[in-house]
Amino acid sequence: MSRTELEELIIERLKTVFDPEIPVNVYDLGLIYRIELNDELTQLDVDMTMTAPSCPMADFIVEDVRQKLENIEGLTTVNVNLVFEPEWTQDMMTEEAKLELGLL
Repeated sequence: MSRTELEELIIERLKTVFDPEIPVNVYDLGLIYRIELNDELTQLDVDMTMTAPSCPMADFIVEDVRQKLENIEGLTTVNVNLVFEPEWTQDMMTEEAKLELGLL
């Protein structure tokens, strides 16, 4: 699988993870800050955030992301890092997410 194909699969999987309180996936919400693969395409590092630092579902969402990414064939290491810099804002959402939430 090429780097581009793998990156597309990663994004596809991320789009299956939802915050239970918001009917939009974490990718379109803009909660994914970094997706980085090593040169061998075996290690994946993801930086993500929450809509609020006090999100009660943070552990559940991070674990859901980790599990969905660990199931990708060829990845031997998946690191999901929860970060709060920069602070998330609605500007980070895709147009599709804003439309879904009635913000457009």
